[in-house]
Amino acid sequence: MTDTPNPNPTPNPAPQKRIAIDIPKELTAVYANLAFISHTPGEIVLDFAQMLPRMPHGRVLSRVIMSPMHAKMLQNALAQNIANYERQFGEIRLPTTLADQFFRFPQQGGDKDED
Repeated sequence: MTDTPNPNPTPNPAPQKRIAIDIPKELTAVYANLAFISHTPGEIVLDFAQMLPRMPHGRVLSRVIMSPMHAKMLQNALAQNIANYERQFGEIRLPTTLADQFFRFPQQGGDKDED
């Protein structure tokens, strides 16, 4: 080992700023198992919905509108968190056909459900 200085030292990263976020006591959490995503040149729109099995109609419960830059930052944060989750709990396996697995609609014509 030599005492030669590193010709390309890494700069010290800027200290992270802390921010305070208030969560209102009256905030209601919603469960969403479906999302619709649309966009304009300046916005990404995320509609979060709930679709229950064997029910022919779903319902949008929340709409989030963000800039494309913030949407991309959200995408990166989700990817990182899903990777962390899978490291801790194992791979999240997706069914081959989500609609067939989760949302079987009632039979038309008055047939009874067959389980």
